[in-house]
Amino acid sequence: MKPPFESWGRYPSYDATLKPLHWQGDFPAVLEGAHSGALAVGMGRSYGDVCLLNEGTLLPTTSMNRLLGFDAETGLLTAEAGITLAQILDFAVPRGYFLPVTPGTKYVTLGGAIANDIHGKNHHLAGTFGNHVTQFELVRSDGEQMHCSRTDNPDYYAATIGGLGLTGVITWAQLRLKPIVSRRIDFQGIQFHGIDEFLSLTQQAAHIEYTVSWIDVTSTGKNFMRGVFMQGDHSQVPAALKPSPKPKLVFPFELPGFALNRYTVGAFNTLYFHKQMKQRVSALQDYEPFFYPLDIAQHWNRMYGKRGLLQFQYVIPWEHAREGTIACLQEVAKSGLASFLAVLKVFGEVESPGLMSFPKPGITLALDFPIKPEKSFALFDRLASMTQEFGGRLYPAKDARMTAPQFQAFYPQWEKLARYKDPALTSGFWERVVGADGGAR
Repeated sequence: MKPPFESWGRYPSYDATLKPLHWQGDFPAVLEGAHSGALAVGMGRSYGDVCLLNEGTLLPTTSMNRLLGFDAETGLLTAEAGITLAQILDFAVPRGYFLPVTPGTKYVTLGGAIANDIHGKNHHLAGTFGNHVTQFELVRSDGEQMHCSRTDNPDYYAATIGGLGLTGVITWAQLRLKPIVSRRIDFQGIQFHGIDEFLSLTQQAAHIEYTVSWIDVTSTGKNFMRGVFMQGDHSQVPAALKPSPKPKLVFPFELPGFALNRYTVGAFNTLYFHKQMKQRVSALQDYEPFFYPLDIAQHWNRMYGKRGLLQFQYVIPWEHAREGTIACLQEVAKSGLASFLAVLKVFGEVESPGLMSFPKPGITLALDFPIKPEKSFALFDRLASMTQEFGGRLYPAKDARMTAPQFQAFYPQWEKLARYKDPALTSGFWERVVGADGGAR
């Protein structure tokens, strides 16, 4: 039986009571009768249990999606926390503005983007989403309304950015957008072989705003870590600024568990690597396929089957980034499992204002795998241990397997977050990595 609310990975599966928030004043009154903890949630695009709560009360915010203000001179946009990045783009792009930081999907709420301090292809220049959030309102379960910024309640401002939705409910937030004159991206795609070529391309593109790489995790030998390095800047040639059409494609059904295996994914990866006929190609590309290639099809997570998928994402600091990335990808190759959504990029030096922000300078790798309990759980456990050995950490928004000792080693500042945590709020993730008491002292 399908649970009332799922994460994008569809694992774990938890039952919960849903009490949607429609107006800013609905919280905390909606907590009446909620005895097992509560959590505000958005679109459910987190992969694991950071947006889930077993036998608790989830508070969907997507009806709380009103635009509250916009300054066309400064690009400052104020909106309720349930508005999605897609809705912001529909409003902002025709007015000559774009998101300052965006993840690989636009179907994320403003509140969720803050709670997970999302990052994008321009971290090396722009930092995380939180770097561009100027202020927000945080409502606590005792009814206290807190205006948070770098100067007003700065401790709660820092704890809430990347705070996993645990410090209170964000009712509205203000975001500084960036000006654009075209929907198009000046794009280059460059084939590379091996991590040293990837690192060389990264250095050469240090001044390019957006950089990211797809890698083939199925190839071995001379093709080990081959990939396509993708870079781009917003075009400076003025062109029509129209909103994007609504997606028409829907992934129709769940694929059988055997459909995604090393052979089918390996064939896809070979075709993808060779789809560009030259080693380097240049093009003017609309921003939709550049930033959101998977958003073209709704419910694309169905391709992983009924069991769902696990995503693994680490950052390993520069000191061990090269050797750690090679070792982890060799471990993936040895496992016999395969990921065709394998993303490799670098994080820069721009520090986030968030207490619990995931990025730090180094290499980050994200991998998607269909859930095959006899293999994938063991692989994820090994990769998490290796990440710890190389001085890295995992991304809570993508995690479903991290242990409590690992989380507390990756994020020693969790104890400080626990001091700002709202006593009525919790999540499946928090209870898994800290405990049911929420780390209360």
